[in-house]
This record gives sequence, structure tokens and C-alpha cells, in this order.
Amino acid sequence: MTHEEIIESIKEQYNRDLRKQLVKSLLIHEKNRDQEALRSAYQIMNQIFSYVLNKLGWTITDNASKWDSSPLDILCEAFPKIETTQWFAQQQLNVQKSIEVKMAEEAKQ
Repeated sequence: MTHEEIIESIKEQYNRDLRKQLVKSLLIHEKNRDQEALRSAYQIMNQIFSYVLNKLGWTITDNASKWDSSPLDILCEAFPKIETTQWFAQQQLNVQKSIEVKMAEEAKQ
């Protein structure tokens, strides 16, 4: 699927108000440190993120040699202000750490 097709698919599954509300909920729960509510909201975002990764065919192995932020870019387009959440920042860190580990492994070989 193309980026535009994935974005449209997300928009069809989650209307604009629902997407905005999800981000708003993330921000509120992160600020209040409501762990139970955060766990639920993070699970939803993780499922959507997994869907995006799957549709892109994105893997650490294929993207270890260069940074490809396509999955996160798609989420930014589909979910207004998602980049202001701690969830988003954590995804950036997780991907970067995975790439660094993969590159270190390749350098040893």
C-alpha cells in the first residue's frame, strides 16, 4: 500500500473526531500519569502502528542502513498532534535504538 492509501484507510476506520480524541486522551493520561488509562490508549496506538508497519512492509532489517521514518510520518498525517505525545517520542527512541543495535551487529561481522 502507498502512504496515501494507508492514511486513507486509517481515516476511514477512525473518523477525525475519534483520531483527535485519541491524541487528546494520550496527552491527558500522560500528564496525569494515569497508568491504567495509558496502557489502554497505548495499546490502541500500538495496534494502529503495527497496522501501518505491516502495510508498509517495514522492518528493522530492511531499514537498518538508513533512517526511514515513513511509519511515524504516516501517523503524524493521520493523527493531529500525535508527535506531541510521549508515546510518539518513545516510538522514535525504540526505532533508533533498534537500528543502532542492528548496525553494531553488522559492524562486528
